Amino acid sequence: MRISARADYAVRAALQLADAGDAGPLKAEAIADAQDIPHKFLEGILNDMRRGGLVLSQRGGNGGYRLAKAPEAISIADVIRVVDGPLVAVRGARPPELSYSGPAESLLPVWVALRANVRQILDGVSLADVASAELPSRVTALAEDPASWTNP
Repeated sequence: MRISARADYAVRAALQLADAGDAGPLKAEAIADAQDIPHKFLEGILNDMRRGGLVLSQRGGNGGYRLAKAPEAISIADVIRVVDGPLVAVRGARPPELSYSGPAESLLPVWVALRANVRQILDGVSLADVASAELPSRVTALAEDPASWTNP
């Protein structure tokens, strides 16, 4: 599984907005500078996030972007889905849309289980969890396993 640059940038931008809280809207330039994201690329991402109902935009001198909901109500999965679509796809299709035969028949449950595990992690972590560095214990336990940090 790969996390695209678009998804990484979107989550980082959302975290910057979560950290700002009620301080007022943040300009795209400020988010881009704070997170070292190309400004033009970020503008497109913020537009997708606005259309997806995750951020609100305000025009004018005091304008910018803010989260549309509390950071506790927005999961990492919500952000990724808005900018990249389904969390797990095989050849562009969702696992339940696939079928295999012969010795590959039992591959489908592997893809479904993968999707279920990805969902458990990404749906179970909110922007507030990451912004406060208070990750769910399941995530912390996985990240603390030394094997999680190695590439086989």
